[in-house]
Amino acid sequence: MVATRVLTEGDWKTWRELRLAALSEAGYAFGAQLADWQGDGDREERWRGRLAIPGSYNIVAMLDGQAVGMASGVPTEHDGVVELISMYVAPAGRGRSVGDHLVRAVEQWARRVGARTLRLAVAEGNRHAWALYQRNGFRDTGELGGLMPDGLRREHVMTKTLGG
Repeated sequence: MVATRVLTEGDWKTWRELRLAALSEAGYAFGAQLADWQGDGDREERWRGRLAIPGSYNIVAMLDGQAVGMASGVPTEHDGVVELISMYVAPAGRGRSVGDHLVRAVEQWARRVGARTLRLAVAEGNRHAWALYQRNGFRDTGELGGLMPDGLRREHVMTKTLGG
């Protein structure tokens, strides 16, 4: 059974371990690169700061006592809109509904904070993520997001309208 645990700044080591694994194993899916979070970028205060974004909701998915996924919900500058970011499921959690569990947990948080729209950006060509998000009610807006580190692909914005 998948369990969710909310992280605080004090859980920075757990976040760090998963984030570095995500950028190492699935770097193609993220706008950040592993090198950005290593060396001088690998500092406790930076990891703590990432978990301390005002109004954010940071979670890990646990399976058989092991952290196998992560996601965050963060406010945006647009009223009623929050964003799902840093979504990752480790190989040990794939095919076991961990991704669906994380998306639902962030969606529930979004509803609790009064959001009307949940937004995310997904890398072009990341077909497993696209399928996960579409299965959970997200639709492609046609809006292009940021350029990926490879300088070729772009992110695509997807949203889900949250009922009142």
